[in-house]
Amino acid sequence: MDIHFKSIGVVHSPYKTVENMPVQTSASKDVEAEIEIFEQYKEGISDLEGFSHIYVIFFLNMAKEGRLRVIPFLDTVERGIFATRSPARPNPVGLSLVELVSVNDNILKIRGVDMLDGSPVIDIKPYVPDFEKCENVRKGWFEGNTHKADKILSDERFK
Repeated sequence: MDIHFKSIGVVHSPYKTVENMPVQTSASKDVEAEIEIFEQYKEGISDLEGFSHIYVIFFLNMAKEGRLRVIPFLDTVERGIFATRSPARPNPVGLSLVELVSVNDNILKIRGVDMLDGSPVIDIKPYVPDFEKCENVRKGWFEGNTHKADKILSDERFK
């Protein structure tokens, strides 16, 4: 089955290349960017300004060819792609939870950015903590490794 998406907008980010780009939003908490929503989708962002955070679902248009096993950041062991957050996925779709700073016409100003400039936006959803509660969370092989995630920038695995 083929699946087709339409881009609803584009990211305008300070990260023009993957070199030294943050790997996760935790490494870019104060970095701001904009999402330009295309005119035909502008009506869809009405009422969004009341939310403090949004999920941005975007196309990883600069990702390498998809693989099923990768050596992810924070590790030196090869892992199954679906047990990682690597961009080298069979379907290169990114998901970032970012702070929504403001909505001005068709421009969303966001903070906490780990997206490349020009990344096509597929969808946006509001973050609602009442719906996202998870208890007894297990972090798999990430356990004990995430303490340094806010300092990790892209490396040769992302080129």
